[in-house]
Amino acid sequence: MEGEAPAPPTTPLVPPGSSRSEKGIPLHHPPLLRSVPAVYSKPRKRSCFCKCMCWTISVFVLLLIILAAIVGILYLVFKPKLPDYSVDTLRISDLRLNFDMSLYAKFDVKITANNPNKKIGIYYEKGGKLSVWYTNTRLCEGSLPQFYQGHQNKTVLDVSLSGQVQSGSTLMTALQQQQQTGRIPLDLKVHAPIAIKLGRLKLMKIRVLGECLLVVDSLSSNNLISIKASNCKFRMKLCFHSERVSLASSHLFVFFFSFMIERLLILSWIF
Repeated sequence: MEGEAPAPPTTPLVPPGSSRSEKGIPLHHPPLLRSVPAVYSKPRKRSCFCKCMCWTISVFVLLLIILAAIVGILYLVFKPKLPDYSVDTLRISDLRLNFDMSLYAKFDVKITANNPNKKIGIYYEKGGKLSVWYTNTRLCEGSLPQFYQGHQNKTVLDVSLSGQVQSGSTLMTALQQQQQTGRIPLDLKVHAPIAIKLGRLKLMKIRVLGECLLVVDSLSSNNLISIKASNCKFRMKLCFHSERVSLASSHLFVFFFSFMIERLLILSWIF
């Protein structure tokens, strides 16, 4: 009896998930893994920081608006105006060469300070200077008096100036040559620290910087000099200097608030 053909196998000879090589050796492949995206939780500190920054900026902008409104009201109430000055007379008491060839000069100057404000007083503080220059050389210098100038007030100041210039022979020659023309240019400079008074409030110091370009006819001693031309320009500058302030924590905000109002008001006066 002829033998029957063997039945085909019912199970696969190669396990699932593998393959055979050319030599018949089964190859195994690792199962595929699905990538799961990582989920990070957002920290709450960042959102709190953003909220704090927004609140801080909002409060700061609100304070600026309030300060600007207060300054505008103060400007309309007080209507600040710049003080003006004029040179009335100039007298040369002494102008000579010493034995060491230094030039000695002594001038007497009378100036008028005018405060045109109706509700603002001016304190002229210690340290004010008045000087007379020829070209780039300072001939003499004197101190301005310390006083208070009331509302809409004109004050006449008599200031004595004196000074000494080394190697003054060349300068004396130039002055004598200029005197022959009858027109001698002199430069009168003013440096005055002042404080503004608003009602009962005395604000911090600012500086008045002035310059008067004068043309005189002579430099003869003990004679009243004729001022042929005068052109004066004055400006103000804030005094930024460090101060030791001892305040309680409850008064610190009040001090900062009044300081900002003062600076903004002075800036509105200057500009």
